[in-house]
Amino acid sequence: MIPTKVRTQRIFGIALPIMGGMVSQSILNLVDAYFVGKLGSVALASVGLGSYAAFLAAALVLGLGSGVQATVARRKGEGDNSKIATPLNSGLVLAVIIAIPLMAIFFLISTPLMQLLSSDPLVASASSEYFTARVPGILALGLNFSFRGYWNGINRSMVYMRTLIVMHICNAVLSYGFIFGAFGLPEMGVPGAAIGTTLALFIASLLYFIQCYAHSRPFGFLAERPNRQALTAIFKLSFPASIQQFFFAAGLTALFWIVGQIGTAELSVVHVLITFVLFLILPSMGMGLGAASLVGQALGRGDKDDAYQWGKDVTVLAVIMLTAISLPLLLFPDVALGLFLHEQHLIELGRIPLQLSALFIGVDAAGLVLMHTLLGAGDSKTVMKITVTTQWLLFLPAAFIVGPILGYGLFSVWVLQLLQRLLVALGLSYHWRQRRWAHIDL
Repeated sequence: MIPTKVRTQRIFGIALPIMGGMVSQSILNLVDAYFVGKLGSVALASVGLGSYAAFLAAALVLGLGSGVQATVARRKGEGDNSKIATPLNSGLVLAVIIAIPLMAIFFLISTPLMQLLSSDPLVASASSEYFTARVPGILALGLNFSFRGYWNGINRSMVYMRTLIVMHICNAVLSYGFIFGAFGLPEMGVPGAAIGTTLALFIASLLYFIQCYAHSRPFGFLAERPNRQALTAIFKLSFPASIQQFFFAAGLTALFWIVGQIGTAELSVVHVLITFVLFLILPSMGMGLGAASLVGQALGRGDKDDAYQWGKDVTVLAVIMLTAISLPLLLFPDVALGLFLHEQHLIELGRIPLQLSALFIGVDAAGLVLMHTLLGAGDSKTVMKITVTTQWLLFLPAAFIVGPILGYGLFSVWVLQLLQRLLVALGLSYHWRQRRWAHIDL
């Protein structure tokens, strides 16, 4: 059933700024891929491999956003505004504590990690340079996700949107400058794309801090040092989400390794396909983040039925919206792929997988919204169990068997990936209907 007009307006009032910011992120990822694609398939494959390895490296701090948002939304629903920013303080401290040792570790293992992930020495060398330049961004991502959780939790998602837009404009300008030597910057090729991204992430951290300092000092921002109890509470809530993010990122990296065993051409095509999929699903992730706030606030008021209905309403709207958005890629796949792949055999390799992704996008939308609603209710353990199990115990082993071992190629691997996303959506939907999440205290 389609939600009422009043509820639809409230959903989009919270979600549209988040979606706008995320769409800007996806568009500028496409811009980066367009820039690097001009350097050839090896460069494109290297940036793809390095960027997903960077996602893996940062995954253990990304869950902080979910923990901060769930707690802030619950406090807002309870009407406790005097300390509504204190979960953010804990998230920022944890970001520093977790990020610094991670940065040291990944600096040391950058080269052997890329050599492990790619059998092509040219791809391994270029992706190692790219990845090393992205490692400092782990700290910025931990800070930024904590800030994002706070602003979304208090229904000030416009702050998130405008900050993200500024960050990605900086990313596009700096990456272009460092890749091609424009604007008086040194020409660095593939590593230049990473340097531009890392600098843009820290620019966003500074902007978030300035806005929080101006707005949220009366609500407890930097008012006091978080004690052990506060840090432990946010850590316990964030840790399963971080583990889920880590295994998801590791799964993407493993997928790149599996496809790399098939061939470098397939690896470059997969980078473009995943970039397109992220473009399609980011609006539904924005809807899910909005739903997480609505669910958390409803639970803070003690209205469990309203929390359940918010999850259903946002899921329906996301499925309708994402199905409509995906139609151009379904109807004109060659045009879309031709923006990034400049050889006809690569376009032919990616055509059917891209069309299948467009057909499945409604499933992805439902799964992503329900994942974020469960995180908003504080049920990060269930999200972790469902996503990690289907990815690591089912999809990845099957993809390795049908791809590199049996030789069925990229198409078979991509079909298995779509089936895994269907299982995730079904599992999360079942758990949402059970309503056990409604009894979690934060």
